[in-house]
Amino acid sequence: MIDKSSIEQLKNSIDIVDVIGNYIELKKAGANYKALCPFHNEDTPSFVVSPSKQIFHCFGCGAGGDAIKFVMQYENLSYPEAIEKLANMYNFSLQYTKSKSDIKPLITALQQINSFYKKKLSTYQKALAYLQSRGVTNASIEKFELGYAPSSQEQIEYLKANFIPLQDAIDAGVLAKDQTRVYARMIERITFPIFSQNGAIIGFGGRTISNHPAKYLNSPETKLFHKSKILYGYSHAKEAIFQKKRIIVCEGYLDVVMLHQAGFNTAVATLGTALTVGHLPLLRRGEPQVILAYDADKAGITAATKAARLLSSNDIEGGVVIFPEGLDPADMVKNGQIAELEQLFSHPTPFIEFILQSIVKSYNIKDPKQKQNALYEGVAFLRTLPDLIAQEYKNYLAALLDILPSKVPLQTKKNQNIQEDIQTKDTKELSIIKTILLHPDLIDTVLDIIEPHHFVYHRSEFEAAIAQDIDNPQLRAILLDDDILPFKEQHLTSELLVFLIKFYEKRIQQITKEQISFTQKSFLIRKYKEYIHKLRQGELVIE
Repeated sequence: MIDKSSIEQLKNSIDIVDVIGNYIELKKAGANYKALCPFHNEDTPSFVVSPSKQIFHCFGCGAGGDAIKFVMQYENLSYPEAIEKLANMYNFSLQYTKSKSDIKPLITALQQINSFYKKKLSTYQKALAYLQSRGVTNASIEKFELGYAPSSQEQIEYLKANFIPLQDAIDAGVLAKDQTRVYARMIERITFPIFSQNGAIIGFGGRTISNHPAKYLNSPETKLFHKSKILYGYSHAKEAIFQKKRIIVCEGYLDVVMLHQAGFNTAVATLGTALTVGHLPLLRRGEPQVILAYDADKAGITAATKAARLLSSNDIEGGVVIFPEGLDPADMVKNGQIAELEQLFSHPTPFIEFILQSIVKSYNIKDPKQKQNALYEGVAFLRTLPDLIAQEYKNYLAALLDILPSKVPLQTKKNQNIQEDIQTKDTKELSIIKTILLHPDLIDTVLDIIEPHHFVYHRSEFEAAIAQDIDNPQLRAILLDDDILPFKEQHLTSELLVFLIKFYEKRIQQITKEQISFTQKSFLIRKYKEYIHKLRQGELVIE
């Protein structure tokens, strides 16, 4: 592991403008630098780099962070990989440390138990018979290192006999413990070892063959295993992905095994979870076309639609393949339908078309009201896309709804966004937030006077600022917005009192319009007027 103090020294020895300037062209803009954002398509620069704060932020897509974060996103590297990349760029010697939290013992525990699982599979006929019934060959069993997890006691005895500390096996997710016992997580299951992109074992998936209610089980989250960032089979598929510029994302372990067996060696799968933002770095590597290969059931359609929205909004090219009802990739390979699979993968439905189709199919468009709602939802989606792309798909949505393209109103997008920005921006609230971002020592002073519920428009940003969540994109935007001015410390208390007075004056105006009893209305108005009187006298108000 890289020593934390070494990382801090590296951060202090590099300049973010210099780092980012090695990748993209930056132009001076006042105290900051600007550029076209490298993380999304744009015509007007909204990507800002602040040398004084050593952060970058895109006001268009929300990307941002420090120099390390930029290298991670731009080069699709992990945090340690980005640190080592920067250290090499600046000839900086990193210091490494070995500690009790070192991951090596966890990998050793996983490697040992995987060897045990593989050996048990070769002698357990019921598990072998199941795999054979699904069409899995011995070559695939060997390639993907499939195994079988026997009873809990057998696994524990094996680990002890091979001098693996049980605590390491617990930390690796192989074992678990409660108040009375230690036990194996995978029992009577065919095991699918899960590898990192670099080929290190990090966890397991397990398929029951004993009618357990949970058909599939994954390792728990550990220091090694983060299922929302991992794709099963990626280490086997990555070379082919870079060569063929295609990655097939399916739903299950067996789908991946069988697709590889049939020659579709760019197949991967999510680990019992939806496709997430955490998967994007892997999906972007090599800039492949991403094909979502999902089942035709309701869950599959829903998952495909969500994933397609995620990928299209992040400018990732590709499309969706929905398998014939009742079939999945593993079934089609077993049935010898290789040509049909190749035809499906060669002609996926583009993401945007699939999303619009899904939206329209979710309504009964023979009903005028539902047809109108389908139009609203379709337009709302198109407005999330760049203007040119939205205009291109306007006719497609109109055709799906059997209406004239002129009835698809995209042109109000900019005006509506401007209106929303005006309605939801409060300069006083933003100034308070910027003050505590720049001067964290003033947080207690602020919280002595105001609370989050006093913020009408920017409560979430205020709460994030109190927590000093600097990775929050909204906070970065506030920090880099020169139009938002922080309060001076000597004026802070008086500014906060004025802020509260305005808050209670607005509350009085709201109460006069509320549908409540006259008695309650009178009580609240008197109470808030008393608060205002105290605040004008310089007294703090306790609600």
